[in-house]
Amino acid sequence: MFDEYVEHASAPAPGSTLAQGSLPPLQYEGFEPSPYDQDDTRADIFLDQVETAPPSAPIFQLGEVQCPLSAPILSLVISSDTLYIGLATNLIIQIELSRGDQFIRIQIPRKPTEFSIHKLFLDPSGRHLLVTSLQGENWYFYKGWKKPRQLKSFKMVIESVAWNKAALLSSSHSTSTREMLIGARNGTIYEAVLDAEEDFFKSQERYLQPVFTLPERHPVTGLKFDMFPPLDPKRALILVTTATRIYQFVGIPDRRSEEGGRVFSAMFASYRDTAPKIVELPGSVEYSELHVYSANADQAYSLPRTVAWMNAAGIYHGNLDFESSTDDLIDSAQLLPYPAVMASPSLSPSRQTQSSPPPISMSLTEFHFLLLYRDRVLGISNLNEELAYEELLPLKPNEQVRGLTTDPVRKTYWVYTDQSIWEIGVTNEHRDVWKIYLNKGIYDAALQYANSAPQRDQIVSAQAQAFFKEGRYFQAAQCYAQCSVSFEKVTLQFLDAGERDALRSYLISRLERTRKFDLSQRMMLATWLVEFYLSKCNELDDLVASESVSQDVDNLLAERAILEDDLRHFFETYKSNLDPKTVYELIQGHGRTDMYLHYATAVGDFERVVEHWIMEEEWAKAIDVVNRQSNVELYYRFAPVLMRHAPKETVDSWLRRRDLDPLRLVPALLRLQHVPRDPLSPNHAVRYLNHVVFEQGNTSRTIHNLIITFYASTPLSSAGPSSTASHPEDDGPLLRFLSTAPSDPSTGKPYYDLDYALRLCKQGGRIQPCVHIYSKMGLWENSVDLALEKGDLELAKINADMPEDDEQLRKKLWLKIAKYVVQDKQDIKMAMRFLENTDLLKIEDILPFFPDFVVIDDFKEEICTALEGYSAHIDALKADMDDATKNAEAIRQDIAALQKRFITVDATEKCSSCALALMTRQFYVFPCHHTFHADCLIGLTKEFLPAHALRRILALQTELMKTSQTTAIDRTAIATPSLIAAHPARNPSTQRTLLSSNFVAAATATRGANAFGRNILSAGDRLRDLIIPDALANLVTAPVGWIPGVGFGGGTKRDASEKDAEKVEQIRRELEDLLAASCPMCESVVAGIDKPFVQPGEVDGSWDL
Repeated sequence: MFDEYVEHASAPAPGSTLAQGSLPPLQYEGFEPSPYDQDDTRADIFLDQVETAPPSAPIFQLGEVQCPLSAPILSLVISSDTLYIGLATNLIIQIELSRGDQFIRIQIPRKPTEFSIHKLFLDPSGRHLLVTSLQGENWYFYKGWKKPRQLKSFKMVIESVAWNKAALLSSSHSTSTREMLIGARNGTIYEAVLDAEEDFFKSQERYLQPVFTLPERHPVTGLKFDMFPPLDPKRALILVTTATRIYQFVGIPDRRSEEGGRVFSAMFASYRDTAPKIVELPGSVEYSELHVYSANADQAYSLPRTVAWMNAAGIYHGNLDFESSTDDLIDSAQLLPYPAVMASPSLSPSRQTQSSPPPISMSLTEFHFLLLYRDRVLGISNLNEELAYEELLPLKPNEQVRGLTTDPVRKTYWVYTDQSIWEIGVTNEHRDVWKIYLNKGIYDAALQYANSAPQRDQIVSAQAQAFFKEGRYFQAAQCYAQCSVSFEKVTLQFLDAGERDALRSYLISRLERTRKFDLSQRMMLATWLVEFYLSKCNELDDLVASESVSQDVDNLLAERAILEDDLRHFFETYKSNLDPKTVYELIQGHGRTDMYLHYATAVGDFERVVEHWIMEEEWAKAIDVVNRQSNVELYYRFAPVLMRHAPKETVDSWLRRRDLDPLRLVPALLRLQHVPRDPLSPNHAVRYLNHVVFEQGNTSRTIHNLIITFYASTPLSSAGPSSTASHPEDDGPLLRFLSTAPSDPSTGKPYYDLDYALRLCKQGGRIQPCVHIYSKMGLWENSVDLALEKGDLELAKINADMPEDDEQLRKKLWLKIAKYVVQDKQDIKMAMRFLENTDLLKIEDILPFFPDFVVIDDFKEEICTALEGYSAHIDALKADMDDATKNAEAIRQDIAALQKRFITVDATEKCSSCALALMTRQFYVFPCHHTFHADCLIGLTKEFLPAHALRRILALQTELMKTSQTTAIDRTAIATPSLIAAHPARNPSTQRTLLSSNFVAAATATRGANAFGRNILSAGDRLRDLIIPDALANLVTAPVGWIPGVGFGGGTKRDASEKDAEKVEQIRRELEDLLAASCPMCESVVAGIDKPFVQPGEVDGSWDL
């Protein structure tokens, strides 16, 4: 479907023109680099930003170094940022580039006529310096010395030195140069060791020995050696160059000691009879240079990667292959001719030549050869051998170029003349490397050195086209997805080639790189990919069907399985970018049911999956899908059909979800009510309802009524079709539920509707459940009547005993049962046995139910037993009466004895409360031998008496006041009699009366005594304050005749009746019982146990220190 659209949508319709009926040109939507439409002004800005990139920095940049010089420069060397300059005055200047303002001048004590500096040689660490002269005299300088030292045994003109880089860079404190090779002008190679350590018995020239002489005895212009492998050297490579030859010496070094020396002797000795590897390039130039380049030159054990030899014919260069098993380790060797260089007009005519001379010197960088000419510096790429850099030297008149030197460790490059020094800065050497690799077709290397997105895009585009031409379509698809080649162009290109699988790979990669907010593009790509996947699956199905006999079926089946797994993973990854309706139509059109279900599951459309399995009548699979999703609505949606066809599995599914609403499942449960069911199989609806009620604690009346409905609607097993008798075994489940169903704690009634349950049970003829429900409703008589009506005597007995708190009702119910047994059953013996089951009925209770002419012989024994029981009961009552009479007589004797009880009190006894003499006034003595004055006793007792006792005392006190208001008490007329003890009367001046200040104010108030009494009773907080101990003590302890208006003593008028006297005596006795009921000192220990020792407001100093 999408293939045809891509192939033909951009082409005009047959017979139409662009002017009439043609479609407008396609607008790119997200597949081109610009995120804006062509008509949008921002698109131009975006393109300008892409095309007008900032200008790139130059590859190299020449910068002059300001250095004051006192004489012309003859030689310059640098290593590890340490620069040495040799002047014509035999003065050597040392400059540490890290401290450029500090110059160290080293003077060689020789006149210029005696000593002319030829070359300087500096080791990689920058510590050891060799100075050679044209006269063959050599000097040695170690960093930190103040003056150089002459090497007396070194009598040769040194042209080249090969340092032991691994030893020098690995040890920063060593003063030895270790073994090194020296190439002399006479063609001899020396092995030497220098040591700057001060030793009186040794000179710095530890070792010097010639090891090899070149056959042509030409000057050794270049010398390098490396041992490999670096950490465990087993072989060594020595490169030696002259003006026209390059030698390779490969062998095994003798040894490698810490002191060094005599390492290469045996190795060179092996070439005395065998010629080394030699490359000869003849020319007329008498000088040449040898350079190597190492990417990690600052590391001690790094090996060089490339080698270059500048000679008269050109630059002989190649890669060093240290893994080669031959003696020729220079791989891919090439000769680069020098470019034609025009002489600068600034040169004097005497210095201009007709032919292009070879360069004066050269240096080797990572990607270029730097060539120094008389007036300029050239940079030639070592990748494509093209000129990449050229810059003229700003020479002064008569200024002569000397050479080009390199810091092999820091990778800095320096040009020096006899008057000036320039540094060639490597600013952007990688600028055009990607383009060179791109032109060579080395795309991975080109991508490595690409610096911008347009560069990478150009590389990937070229790589994609190359892959496509080579027929590597899947690699081309991956590359096309990463570049900006038009989407339409790529798709048409793959479709024309018939590579639909590669196109699918391209679409997947393009979809992965499409922005998240480009929804339309992502949806179109994802939908098209679904079409590709489905078509490929059908294609493989056809191939499997057609080649079922061949041996390739297994491969096809494996490929189809992998493709289907990819499609499933695609659905899960990009489900948000697909339109479900469209995808469903595509899948159904291809007839892929498995993918249809998988996609529906991936997008969460479980309803569609369940519907499919229900249509296929795969009930277990449908339930499994419902279980694996979290939407409870699907449970309600498919509950009726699943409950009808797979009730057990459906209920098991419901039991796993506690968040289901049972009320919404009621329609599905009712489906099972009238469905034919195997009697041996359980009712799964009842199983679920029981779980909801008893496990989940559901209290819905609907649920409880529904389970009763299921129980009551269960068919009864009967003896015949017309039989309506209830079978207890059929009522067992219903009875168990009715008896164990939870009840409402607030009302105590079950949650189901009792009336509804009773109606169902009556309709179903279930007697025992009806009786149980009657009892739940409290209709005990109805339950017993119904049980007796159906002849269930045992059930009637059980219900008769249920009203435990109403004995009369229980007796009535048992009488009903007795009447049924006697009159209906007419079984006298059963009636007699019936009496044994209850204690409520006697023989006389059931006698009225017997017929008038019944023979007594059947229950004569029972009657006799009853009469004997009555006789025994009467005898027991008589014995109880006799015991009660005896107990009453004993109590009367004890009371009389108490009235005669006495205690002897000493005359000097003191009151337990006030500690005054006890005999001074009325007093009380308790069995515990505590003694108190009457007023002291009242004062102590009122502190712990309860409130109701205090109110009673005040009420009695008020009643006594009614008598004392009519007549004043004549204290002088009262003699000294006392019922308890004889002691002197109290002083009249200190005696208080009941009408004290507290009572007088209340007595003279509005209403008199009655109102005063009510006011006293209402003052709850002042009960104890209203009790006056001394006045109340006189009333309690005085005889009746001493109270005015009541007694007959004291000369008062006897107008009180005997009735009033008895009332006063009764009040006095009651007051005495309240006040002297117990010892206040003993009682206060118990009553005050919860009170603090120190009362609030009381100051206790007994604990002070």
